[in-house]
Amino acid sequence: MVYQKSINLGRQEVTIEVGRMAKQADGTAFVRYGDTVVLATATANLEPRENISFFPLTVDYREYTYSAGKIPGGFFKREGRPSEKEILTSRMIDRPVRPMFPAGFQCETQVIAMVLSADNDNNPDVIAMLAATAALYLSDIPFFNPVSSVRVGLVEGQMIINPTYAEQRESKLNLIVAGTEEAIVMVEAGAEEVSEEIVNEAIQEGHEAIKTIIAGLKELFAEMKIQKREVVAPVVDEDLKATVVANWKERLADVLDTSKHAKIESRDLMSALQKELVASYPAEEADKAKAASKLLQGLEETIFRENLLTKHERPDKRKSDEIRPITCEVALLPRTHGSSLFTRGETQALVTATLGTSDDVQRMDPLVEGAAHKRFMLHYNFPPFSVGEVGFLRGPGRREIGHGALAERALLPMIPDEEDFPYTIRVVSDILESNGSSSMATVCGTTLSLMDAGVPIKSPVAGIAMGLVKEGDKYTIMTDIAGAEDHYGDMDFKVAGTKEGITALQMDIKIGGITKEIMAQALEQAKGARLRILEKMLAAIPEPRTAISTYAPRIYTLKISTDKIRDVIGPGGKMIRSIIEQTGVKIDVEDDGKINIASSDETSANKAIQMIKDLTAVPEMGKTYLGKVVRLVDFGAFVEIFPGTDGLLHISEVAEHRVQNIQDELKEGDQVLVKVVNIEGNKVRLSRKALLREQREKKAAK
Repeated sequence: MVYQKSINLGRQEVTIEVGRMAKQADGTAFVRYGDTVVLATATANLEPRENISFFPLTVDYREYTYSAGKIPGGFFKREGRPSEKEILTSRMIDRPVRPMFPAGFQCETQVIAMVLSADNDNNPDVIAMLAATAALYLSDIPFFNPVSSVRVGLVEGQMIINPTYAEQRESKLNLIVAGTEEAIVMVEAGAEEVSEEIVNEAIQEGHEAIKTIIAGLKELFAEMKIQKREVVAPVVDEDLKATVVANWKERLADVLDTSKHAKIESRDLMSALQKELVASYPAEEADKAKAASKLLQGLEETIFRENLLTKHERPDKRKSDEIRPITCEVALLPRTHGSSLFTRGETQALVTATLGTSDDVQRMDPLVEGAAHKRFMLHYNFPPFSVGEVGFLRGPGRREIGHGALAERALLPMIPDEEDFPYTIRVVSDILESNGSSSMATVCGTTLSLMDAGVPIKSPVAGIAMGLVKEGDKYTIMTDIAGAEDHYGDMDFKVAGTKEGITALQMDIKIGGITKEIMAQALEQAKGARLRILEKMLAAIPEPRTAISTYAPRIYTLKISTDKIRDVIGPGGKMIRSIIEQTGVKIDVEDDGKINIASSDETSANKAIQMIKDLTAVPEMGKTYLGKVVRLVDFGAFVEIFPGTDGLLHISEVAEHRVQNIQDELKEGDQVLVKVVNIEGNKVRLSRKALLREQREKKAAK
């Protein structure tokens, strides 16, 4: 049977259909918004995976090019590895749904969202998020609390739900919010220095739209009469738990005290404590020892939460709004164009900036928006030694791509326009140590490295990670969370921005959600921390350097008439290749007549500039040129005043006396000073007589 529900989202309807496609999956949702269509499926194994400490959920989002009427590029003509947008959207779907599964459900679960049709107005990412959660909720999989999502834009001061691509380009805010009917569970945003109050207002505006969608999903759920699978909650041996608490809690609390022990030391002490606990049981009670070890791990979270909510005490004894010690260094590396080392507590990011030319831009092929390019790229690396581990050094995973994208989004509004700074910019953040929010350390380190490279950023950007522990009405908001506070806390809330406002935001909630009041308090606390971090950063380098590195290419910009572009390029590119071969520079000619010349050698650049000026020069009325006689005729001589441009020097304008034969005065190849006396279209009239007369008059005046 086919079920369908249409939900009004103000400007458009979203239609959810179940039961016509992919019927062998446990759950499906065919969702249409405008002409954008996404099919999402949810499938879960019947048997749980044994001996795992995480929920085995996999989320994949795919944008098929046929959905936009395109054929993939490349040799194979089929979709290959996921694009960066597909990876980031997969993460955005995963983050709000993962906490919604009940404890004890350990069955392998997979969600796949496929874009089947893509119009020119509606971004399919939030439609895919809705389709994925609808597929889970409208199935027998134990996903009991529906989640939905919308995008919120801010155009000319007005909030817009699910803005079009055109509206997004004009919007000062690009915010994706996901939530249940009761509360917000995830936020992802990029902004152009938007205030905390407006961001909070946009989140609440998005939540109201989410409530409308969820009401429709619940009606569909009731109509379908879905029966969910039973989930057996894990059974806890209360006697064994009491024994572990009585015998090991005090020692465990000391191990977890990071004001006494560094992160790695604390980890090693914890490992030793677990081994000691297991060894305290005889071999025949191996199962009991294993259960006790698992209870000891659970006791870590209990101690952490008790200390925060009852004693207001963090693991390292910091105050709730206290930031760990920060050091900022710049210009560490001699041959990079810009470098910085940002250290906050036990988190450290080495960030480098490299300046390139237009040849170095990243070519993009979005699904519906046409060809594009990126001239600012930020890449984040997380080697295993940063957390004291041994591991394979492979390409970036979803986490690395996500962290890099967040930091890139935070800095992008502050990158100077191409007209003002015609460089391609690549930033690489290598995390050397990690104990909490390396993505926000990357934001701070990126600002420092860009300023060190002489990039005239519009304003410095800093970032901070906030945390939350909440039980009932009691809660504590933490500034600058460390690893344990992220792991055991209820919220990871990253905020980046300038002194004027927010440029990027990312929030994940592990509990049912948070209220508007908690959100406002967290944003305000984050603002205070951000301003304090900016002070530390600006003490290291108060403003961008006035000159770029001697090892960076210099880019010189010329503007020529568009009808002269063909003269610079020449037939088949012959002329521009000749200039490049003679000078060794890079040349980029744009359709509007702008020419960028890049070279690390100033002499070569000046030579190329002069060659282009010679090729594109136009004669100016009254200007004197040292020309070359290229042809003699009975009525005068044709003189080349610059390459490609000749003028007529009439026989009557050759000298002050009457000239009978032009050959008596000039020969081909002679250099002669001439003055432009008339321009009619492409015809240039020259005079030598006028210059001779001027010289005679000057001598007479003396």
